Amino acid sequence: MLLGIDVGTGGTRAVLIDRAGKVKASFASEHAGIRSEHIGWAEQEPEDWWRAAREAIAGAMAQTGVTGSEIEAVGLTGQMHGCVMLDADGAVLRPALIWADQRTQPQCDWLTEKIGFERLIELTCNPALPNFTLTKLLWVREHQPEIFAKIAHVLCPKDYVRYRMTGEFAMDMQEASGTLLLDVANRRWSAEVAEAAGIPMSWLPRLFEGPEICARISAAGAGATGLAAGTPVAAGAGDQGAGAVGMGILAPGSVSATIGTSGVVFAATDAPTKDRLGRLHTFCHAAPGRWHVMGVTNGAGLSLRYFRDTFAKESSYDELSARAAEAPAGCNGLMWAPYLFGERTPHLDPEARAAFVGITASHGQPHFVRAVLEGVAFSLQDTFTLFAELGVPVRGIRLGGGGARGPLWRQIQADVYGHPVDLLEAEEGGAFGAALLAGTGVKVWESVEAACAATVRVAETIAPRDADVMKDAYARYRRIYPALREIAGR
Repeated sequence: MLLGIDVGTGGTRAVLIDRAGKVKASFASEHAGIRSEHIGWAEQEPEDWWRAAREAIAGAMAQTGVTGSEIEAVGLTGQMHGCVMLDADGAVLRPALIWADQRTQPQCDWLTEKIGFERLIELTCNPALPNFTLTKLLWVREHQPEIFAKIAHVLCPKDYVRYRMTGEFAMDMQEASGTLLLDVANRRWSAEVAEAAGIPMSWLPRLFEGPEICARISAAGAGATGLAAGTPVAAGAGDQGAGAVGMGILAPGSVSATIGTSGVVFAATDAPTKDRLGRLHTFCHAAPGRWHVMGVTNGAGLSLRYFRDTFAKESSYDELSARAAEAPAGCNGLMWAPYLFGERTPHLDPEARAAFVGITASHGQPHFVRAVLEGVAFSLQDTFTLFAELGVPVRGIRLGGGGARGPLWRQIQADVYGHPVDLLEAEEGGAFGAALLAGTGVKVWESVEAACAATVRVAETIAPRDADVMKDAYARYRRIYPALREIAGR
């Protein structure tokens, strides 16, 4: 068995697969949630991730009855960009600022002015954004200097869980790409960015490629998880990198559209592809020697969760989706702009705000729910629009995350993208990809490409049905963001 662990935003999932790539067990434990004391703030407790990881591992093992000694290797993935600050003893200094946190725009502006916009993209392939780990460190330095002075180690969420399992400080290239401290083109920490930002290089963990074995389960980790001491642990990848592996997105032209809490359109490339305007992220791939370009919507699945929790608390997601199916494509003009936590692609605007637009007395709950589903798909279509502008090929689209599990949202995506979309047999996304990376690390497969070829299988292809309607609706959607900026006086 191979174990993949996904430390997400809403919870942690553990997946056990066999050497044929068949999922044998899957168990998830929810997190306590996001703490947001002020508009745009988003924090979580690292200890809660560790609690959920232990529960998820135990649950997956219980489903199959396997023992720790029967698990060959472990791989980890999880939400990217989160900033976990530890002291010299490895103790957490404060709650982690996670990917959705938008408070650091002043620090982004300072860093951009200090290094220069073009130089920063040259060094890291990305602009300074509030989502990235480095800008969170700069906020803590300015607002909580007593905590900043105690920092000895900086990790991302899944790397903290690995630290608790193994006692090792490590990070993979793909995850490190989202810190704004990595020289993405050369796959190494950027001493120039770290020096300019005032971040000691000693804080940064050792770097590994995704399938490399970077640690082993410690005696303490074994006691906490039931895994066997000495079990190899692969570096893994951030959620999008591992998810791409789990979906077989490795060759140029292969693209995934994944809707989790956030939404991501991800395209594999053979070389770093830089957007000079910084609207797309260019990261190292989890597969050695490859890169990827991706666009991110902050409030994707989060939009549907927000709607349910605010307006339909007693309803399940399946019930909401069934109601949405009662509304026609295009929702009779009702639209949703999903900017609940600002927006990354293509606007790079942490101050962007969400809105329903075009409400009439004839609109009921089915229209509102469907408008949320369509609005998220429109926001992902923005990335496909940029791909066309930059010459990034799109030969096939595979769906992942919650957006791949409901038939209506799958059809909406095919219609909005105007392209057939594939569903895969394994729907465990990042955790499945993390398990494949672990298997590659212990030579179950000779390469990540071989692992994907042996295990990733298409289950169904969905053709567009209302593409013309969605094309017209998308053109109207593109006018919403400028209007919201004008209303806000910006």
